[in-house]
Amino acid sequence: MSLAIVRMVLGPLQNNVYILADEESKTAVVIDPSFEPERQAEEIRRWGWNLRQIWLTHGHFDHTQGAADLQKLFTPRPLVGMHPEAQASAQANGGKLTFGYQTAPLPDVDIRFFQGQQLGLDPDEGMSTVEVREVPGHSPGSVIFYCAELGAAFVGDAIFRESIGRTDLAGGDYPALVAAIRAQIFTLPDETALLPGHGPATSVGYEKDNNPYLD
Repeated sequence: MSLAIVRMVLGPLQNNVYILADEESKTAVVIDPSFEPERQAEEIRRWGWNLRQIWLTHGHFDHTQGAADLQKLFTPRPLVGMHPEAQASAQANGGKLTFGYQTAPLPDVDIRFFQGQQLGLDPDEGMSTVEVREVPGHSPGSVIFYCAELGAAFVGDAIFRESIGRTDLAGGDYPALVAAIRAQIFTLPDETALLPGHGPATSVGYEKDNNPYLD
């Protein structure tokens, strides 16, 4: 296996969309497809990859907006993975009432995430590529995806460089988020790269030393 990451910054909220691929098998996953699914499909095809899954870190609309349309652009249909609580939150609101955007409906969820779950890029094979870790607090059912082989974690909106996810939206819980970051992110190796849903990458060690919300 030879893993690669492509980051695309898309949409009016400057969302980070990540494509995680195995360059040997040409199998790819999109994490948080956000806006502009056609551009994501073009990038995947440009590399000669085949999209097999779509993984959602949480239910806010700016992370899920392109999932249904992206799914339609590939055959066979990529599977969609999401935590059950995130799915319920997205169906109830997903941020549309807060931000006033017209939001797209979620596609059917095929894979229900849970703490400690092992996922592979190809759903038809048993090989593990990432570990699911539950990090609630920014929104219900938020998860991160830790890839030990790459020394990286896709953290959604749980943590940012010198900041953390908002907790003033529906389902937000500041103490729960801080506790989850300490238990599920700060227990990763200090050199682990943290790839957030917005803004620049950071690392576990840097945030331990510099994040004012986690002193």
